[in-house]
Amino acid sequence: MRAPIGNFDQALPLPEVLDSLVPPVAAAVRGWRGEVPAERLLFVDTDPAKADTAVFVETYGADLEKASANCVIVAGRRGQDTTLAAALVPATTRVDVNGVVRRHLGVRKASFAPHETAVSETGMEYGGITPFGLPAGWPVLVDAAVVAMDHVLIGSGARRGKLIVPGAALAELPGAEVLVGLGR
Repeated sequence: MRAPIGNFDQALPLPEVLDSLVPPVAAAVRGWRGEVPAERLLFVDTDPAKADTAVFVETYGADLEKASANCVIVAGRRGQDTTLAAALVPATTRVDVNGVVRRHLGVRKASFAPHETAVSETGMEYGGITPFGLPAGWPVLVDAAVVAMDHVLIGSGARRGKLIVPGAALAELPGAEVLVGLGR
């Protein structure tokens, strides 16, 4: 199958590549209950050595610059309590951690979670974290601009490979909360 965006050799429906996915992402695909059928959630193989944005876009297609989203793990603190959440924004923007995230989570301080925390808590590789397969109960903050995209390129949970999904599917993730202005 041809990928709807980018220049990839092949795009495969996620249910057909479960053994290639990191365990939490594979589990999320197995349990997918969204209105967007799981067969429309696609995996494309990519070279992890070409992950730098400029090189990636040059290799896999200029259209990806505006059709990509980044998923980052944020930590919000209020007193001794820490809340971990995911934030998904267009790749051309930055997460408004100190504004939208902090207010939405109702915390006094918000920041990007430490690298080690993001990896150990998600079971995913740094640089490949995806909103699919995050721990139960985590808020998944999704910028409305990402949901509006026809197709979005996001991490696969590993440095190798990416997911291409309809933006509407991201609003159907467990814990998803669609926010305007999350990326700025």
